Amino acid sequence: MKVDFLVIGSGLAGLSFALKVAPYGKVCIATKTTLDDTNTRYAQGGIAAVIDSGDSYEKHVLDTLTAGDGLCNEEVVRMVVREAPEQIKQLIDWGTRFDRTGDGAFDLHKEGGHSEFRILHHKDNTGFEIQRALSDMAQRHPNITILENHFAVDVITQHHLGKLVKRYHPDTECYGAYLLDIKNNKTITILAKVTMMATGGTGNLYSTTTNPPIATGDGIAMVYRAKGIIDNLEFVQFHPTSLYNPDEKPSYLITEAMRGFGAVLRTMDGKEFMHKYDIRGSLAPRDIVARAIDHEMKVRGEDHVFLDATQTPHEALKNHFPNIREKCLNLGVDITKDYIPVIPAAHYQCGGIKVDMKGRSSINRLYAAGETTCTGLHGANRLASNSLLEALVYADNAATNALAHFKNYLIPDNIPDWNTEGTAHPEEMVLITQNYKEMQQIMSNYVGIVRSNLRLKRAADRLQIIYDETEALYVKTTLSVKLCELRNMINAGYLVIKSAQARHESIGLHYTIDYPHQKQV
Repeated sequence: MKVDFLVIGSGLAGLSFALKVAPYGKVCIATKTTLDDTNTRYAQGGIAAVIDSGDSYEKHVLDTLTAGDGLCNEEVVRMVVREAPEQIKQLIDWGTRFDRTGDGAFDLHKEGGHSEFRILHHKDNTGFEIQRALSDMAQRHPNITILENHFAVDVITQHHLGKLVKRYHPDTECYGAYLLDIKNNKTITILAKVTMMATGGTGNLYSTTTNPPIATGDGIAMVYRAKGIIDNLEFVQFHPTSLYNPDEKPSYLITEAMRGFGAVLRTMDGKEFMHKYDIRGSLAPRDIVARAIDHEMKVRGEDHVFLDATQTPHEALKNHFPNIREKCLNLGVDITKDYIPVIPAAHYQCGGIKVDMKGRSSINRLYAAGETTCTGLHGANRLASNSLLEALVYADNAATNALAHFKNYLIPDNIPDWNTEGTAHPEEMVLITQNYKEMQQIMSNYVGIVRSNLRLKRAADRLQIIYDETEALYVKTTLSVKLCELRNMINAGYLVIKSAQARHESIGLHYTIDYPHQKQV
């Protein structure tokens, strides 16, 4: 198949890009499960933007820079913050319904690290509402073809034409991707003038994550194998408050908006503790809160802490967080009367495919947006509810740039089909599943919230063994989603470790006992 635009991923970044380029060319959206099975759908809290007259761009910029601990690109931050209101209007025009007060104004929330109420939301399932609106638009657009259950294996570059591609080479070009048609168990070739990578994050590197099973670092790994630039992967954000329910995967997220609404964190004996770590208490940025919880659990030898929302107005609590209330009730916890057991969980990847302010990766004709990228917005720690905003702004910038150039792009005629020669079905799938579990254990035990040089080296050594086994299996085995995801996760895990080893300081989400941060836990 030949198209003008290939979009890999169907969350907010991918769908908004597709909708903006579709009036001008043929678009193919490839998603490895269903159209709506995305990280976006799981976003509870909301999307940050300066809407209220009492707020200002400067306040939002300062909050973002502060959370990013000195590593944000200020030019990027200012651009994203200023473009936010226009992008919010676009979402509303596409059918997204944000909650409003009785007088019709937006019902704005406040979350950790924010100095003002600026979070637009839809109850406690904002991502679900955004996904609903955009999926409906995409399905009805005549220029958009949607390929569900199609797993992107690798992007196509000059390498597939037999040419040597060096890392960071300025002339490297992308011509589309090879996709595994999961239902028919065959690999197809999608050729495109422009490719957009919007595959989400790396949450499943860890045993406990709020991310759905699809978040396996696919885009990051594909671009790395294609010799593209990957940056800042050491900054893995752990959400401080996922519901403690060990048998459930993914972990159920208890949105930060609940703390913005007045809920406070307590140890298992009922004592508040966040004031010991930060003057902002339970509304401190996520990296501080997650480390504080981790520290309290380790010192006390306890499995979780509590989130106490019982002091907030009960009817308002029920109205703003109906899904969380129902989820907790099913586990015997009434959030108006009982404390909620919570634990940190891997939540968001702040690094990724390096892109410029136009969404361009280091590989020509390959754009990227959303969690799979490193834009410079988040720095060492993402400010709550800036992620959906980043996806919107960068998808828009990428669409504008791609539309200005795509008609001039040619696709080579001699791109080969995927080569399956010499491969066979694996004799034992347990080799793949066991290595996946071991990879998660390595990352969770040694490359988690608190790190050390010794732990990182141990992780690198053990991951190398799994890498060698998996690559040997890959070259002789017929493609499968589980095998490809394992391979991608190992690639992403390796990059997280190497980035962490190269960072000789504790900063933001990268906290190591070898270089203790003077300001934080």
